[in-house]
Amino acid sequence: MSEQDVQDWIGKQIAANDVVLFMKGTSEMPQCGFSMQVAQILGHLGVDYEDINVLDDMSVREGVKAFSNWPTVPQLYVKGEFVGGCDIVREMFQAGELQGMLKAKGIANNAQTETA
Repeated sequence: MSEQDVQDWIGKQIAANDVVLFMKGTSEMPQCGFSMQVAQILGHLGVDYEDINVLDDMSVREGVKAFSNWPTVPQLYVKGEFVGGCDIVREMFQAGELQGMLKAKGIANNAQTETA
């Protein structure tokens, strides 16, 4: 695939899925600690998401970095919006911001039952 084809494919994945996690490995078998942390947070929240293993295709691994202008993986997208990598997702989760963002965007998650 050309670089443009990769960018188009990444854009289509983000557009076709409400929540997309570009990660090393899969949600069932993460291949790095950072990817595992984000997958665990999403799992804890009960969020359905599309996991894309960047280790399967180096052009996707490098392409997603160019797509977001973010240098690392994992990368989380919600409703087409780039959220961030592991540190940002973890900080947002700990502060309750991730749960609020998911709710505001209409993404079903366990946090909705925790609101008073």
